[in-house]
Amino acid sequence: MSYCVNCGVELDKTAERCALCNTPVLNPHQPIDRSVPAPFPKEKGQVETVQRKDMGIFLTTVVVATAITCGLLNAWVFRGEPWSLAVIGVCLILWVTMVPLVINPGQSIYLSLLYDGAAAGGYLYMLTFLSHSDKWFWGLGLPIVVYVTVIVELTALCFHKLPQSFLTKGIYVITAIGFLCAGIEMLVDRYVVGNVVLRWSAVVLTVCIIIDIVLITTLSLRRVRNAVRKRLHF
Repeated sequence: MSYCVNCGVELDKTAERCALCNTPVLNPHQPIDRSVPAPFPKEKGQVETVQRKDMGIFLTTVVVATAITCGLLNAWVFRGEPWSLAVIGVCLILWVTMVPLVINPGQSIYLSLLYDGAAAGGYLYMLTFLSHSDKWFWGLGLPIVVYVTVIVELTALCFHKLPQSFLTKGIYVITAIGFLCAGIEMLVDRYVVGNVVLRWSAVVLTVCIIIDIVLITTLSLRRVRNAVRKRLHF
């Protein structure tokens, strides 16, 4: 009986190397028995790649089964509040999000973002049945979802149609953050107090404008641009 000198695992009498750590077997008192076949194959195989269609079917089955199970529990066992709508909404968002990643990777990014926005809007509408009021949805929730979707779509358009250097991408992202914060605060103020007054978003917008000015200046000056590229390695 032989044991690996490195990890101590018991070795088969036909083994030339340890199956665990690949250390060569050296035991002068028990030579390697080559008269019988090894208990495991020596050639390395390759696991068959999982097809996207199969993965899509699997994930869809999991999401749909979760949604249906929670719906049945809500309808037959835990009655009262329609709590299952929150779970079903999450399942809807997960499925819409994974469609371009697994099921249809060639789907347009703009269409994917539009579907994501629609799923988020549908989820918020399902929550109105839990809050017993849809006023907040039409006055605040839906406008914010639409606004965020538009900003993200425009940012994606800039990434695909405009120059795509590191600095220009920074300008797109910073500008989107500024408009996003300002727009959300205006929508919240309009819904809550009835008028629009920029407060915290004004600070964010000011910082974003300063950063954009710095980035645009850096792009316009070749020497400064080259120096930044050398120091940041891009």
